[in-house]
Amino acid sequence: MSESTENGETFDDALAEGPSSTEAVLAGPVTFATIAQIFRYPVKGLTPERMEVVDLEAGHYFPGDRLFAIENGPSGFSAETPGFQPKIKFLMLMRNERLAALDAHYDDATAELVIHHEGAEVARGNLGTEEGRAAIELFFQRHFRYELRGAPKVLAAPAGFRFVDTTEGFISLINLASCRALGDIIGQPVDPLRFRANLYLDGMEPWEEFDLVGQTIEIGNHVKLKVTQRIFRCAATNVDPVSAKRDMDVPATLMRSFGHTDCGIFAEVLQSGLIAEGDPVRIEL
Repeated sequence: MSESTENGETFDDALAEGPSSTEAVLAGPVTFATIAQIFRYPVKGLTPERMEVVDLEAGHYFPGDRLFAIENGPSGFSAETPGFQPKIKFLMLMRNERLAALDAHYDDATAELVIHHEGAEVARGNLGTEEGRAAIELFFQRHFRYELRGAPKVLAAPAGFRFVDTTEGFISLINLASCRALGDIIGQPVDPLRFRANLYLDGMEPWEEFDLVGQTIEIGNHVKLKVTQRIFRCAATNVDPVSAKRDMDVPATLMRSFGHTDCGIFAEVLQSGLIAEGDPVRIEL
């Protein structure tokens, strides 16, 4: 890391020189970033929902995230024996960019999903009832019929399961400085929501997040996350979340510029607790 510690050293300097030269640093965790924004995505492929505060639980997924998916024809998914399914089996932004033009909101208390398009309500249904799910399915049957491989079906994640893109994808984090640096390369700003992360970090250097893989970070009041891996990016990031247009090639730009298609990191929760926008993010050196 390149953030300066209290005695003027950078994180990289402190790590390289060893404990004997960093006693002041080792007195406690060092802040290297803040939580700028928090988001969840209740329905896979649909609208992000911003959260000011979230209660993370050790060993669990991000609360309210990827609770539902729209099955694009029979996928083989079983709620009784849930297992990872590739995202191509669902409606998703990588192939169905028109999803980004929908404004969807899910209410936890009522289990109701409301979908708007261009300011008008186009679908509403209680995802906890067969009738409500049928109403949402009918909307996708009518308006995405040329993109369907079979009848659309609303799938609900059973306890302990989420419709994420990887078996390691508990919580995703994006470094906003990396987004800005990528925009400089492309020649236009890159909306961070293209990456559909849960936590957006500010205050770091571009691509510094990759140095965190294998490390434990602390957020707010002693909530701890273990960073597990970098995130491989697909063509879903080519879709502008506002215009719903494919207006840039993010994976190709990453590959040309850096020799990989990674942006962001995955982490798992080690120690439970509340986190909020504006919270400091620290690391023990």
